[in-house]
Parts: sequence; structure tokens; C-alpha cells
Amino acid sequence: MSAPIRVLVCDDQALIRTGFATIIDAQPDLEVVGECGDGRAAVELARRLTPDIVVMDVRMPVLDGIEATRRLAGAGVPDPVKVLVVTTFNLDEYVYEALRAGASGFLLKDAPPAQLLHGIRTVATGAALLAPEVTRQLVGRYAARIRPAQDTPDDTALTPRELEVLRLIADGLSNSEIAATLVISQETVKTYVSRILTKLDLRDRVQAVVYAYRRGLVT
Repeated sequence: MSAPIRVLVCDDQALIRTGFATIIDAQPDLEVVGECGDGRAAVELARRLTPDIVVMDVRMPVLDGIEATRRLAGAGVPDPVKVLVVTTFNLDEYVYEALRAGASGFLLKDAPPAQLLHGIRTVATGAALLAPEVTRQLVGRYAARIRPAQDTPDDTALTPRELEVLRLIADGLSNSEIAATLVISQETVKTYVSRILTKLDLRDRVQAVVYAYRRGLVT
């Protein structure tokens, strides 16, 4: 058997933190290695315990989840830790910034337990996760703040079809949905996604969504 996925849970609400830990620890392939209630503790514990993934709230005392995520998974961080942001969308104005800070996934706190577990497993394997039903709301809500970035790779390196796939990713479509929309196979979609990430020097689909909005490819 392979070793369980090691999870650090960080949320300033003890009830939510305990609930997450109970759900996660009940799974044979997952293990909670630590819990904490603020971002500074999350950074310290993550560096000491080296978890496979940190489940991170955004609004916390001492150090918020955005800055904690940046310190654990941001650009230039050696040995970055995977971060899954779990937050209350309607109350949180900073989720977009958390994704820019390096988070690999985003879920709502009211998501069912199965979706939380799926998110942890997905992000832990190196894939990215954006809840499809809120992707467009999430980034679109803050589109007015997003300006075309001059420090990102030029999207002219992409073929017309790759640009089309990138726009669909930014719309929150899964690989299967993109395949159905373009009438191609899922394997072909995976190839396109891989090429897009490589050409644009992006880590995952989350960064692809942010990139698309910052470059003005979607509105």
C-alpha cells in the first residue's frame, strides 16, 4: 500500500477545523498530520511537518491565508507546498488573490464532504482544482481589478486551437466538457492543456485561469 496523503488543516474556527480533520482522518488514504488556527502557524507547521497538502482558510488572525499561501507556494519558494483554499465565497473578497499567491485549488466551505475529499486527492496528485460552478464568478467578479500583465509569457505562442482551449479552461470547463464542446477526445484535450501550460510556463489550470483573465483573453 502507498503511504497516505498527509494533510495540514488550517482554519481559525475550531468547529470547522475539527470537522474537516474528522472527515479527512476517516479515509484510509488520508492522514491529518497537524491543525492550526492562523496563517503564521500554518507556515511554521508546514515547514516542520512537510505535509503533502495544506487545507487553508483565507480570513485568519495573525497572518491571513493569502500571505501564508504565498510563503508556502508562491513564486520563487523552494520546495513549494500544495495548498487547497477552502473558504466562504460570499464573504471573501480575496480568493482571487489567494489563487495568484500560489494556491492549487479552491472549494467552498459548504461543499459536501465527498467534494472536499476529492479536492484534497486531486490537488495532492499535482493537478489543480477549481470548483466549476464558481470559477467564472470567482475571477469574473474581480475582473475590473485585473489588468493585462506585462510580465507574463506572450500568448501569441499558442495556436488558435490552444487559445480556444485556454478560453474554455477559463470558463471553468472540465476536460470532458471541453472535449464535448470541441468534439475531440479527452486525451486530445489533455495534450492541448499540457502544451498550453508548457508554452506559457504555467504550473496548473488555476494559473491558466488567472493568466487568461490578466491577458484579457476572456471578459
